[in-house]
Amino acid sequence: MTQAELFFPRPATPPSPLFHFHEPATAAALEDNEDEPRDAFSAKLIDYPHSSADAVRVAEQRFRRELEKQLGADVLPAMRAFQNASESSDTDLTKREIALAARWVKAYDAARTAGFRDLGDTDEAYFEVKAI
Repeated sequence: MTQAELFFPRPATPPSPLFHFHEPATAAALEDNEDEPRDAFSAKLIDYPHSSADAVRVAEQRFRRELEKQLGADVLPAMRAFQNASESSDTDLTKREIALAARWVKAYDAARTAGFRDLGDTDEAYFEVKAI
């Protein structure tokens, strides 16, 4: 290496266009990802008699994770269908709403079981789900 190379280095050559580490997103991939953003919701443990914030946080996370596992992107639509089914008669609902409401009942029960797994005595406690 000469002094000129040491003090006046040549600019680095740009990488070859043949090597792309990240492929640009195609239109088809973007369309698939449009379904990915899920409606935001919160799950909060209500009327839990103990004050352990860590236990409550872990229970809420387990509840939310199980609810998302059971329903996927249909968490809020299923919750709304269940609320509609609770407030109206079967003749006012579509078959899809009835099916979503039934899925909500099963998913909520599984999520409640997962959430309460390590909490012990929780007779009056419940999980409240709200859209954010």
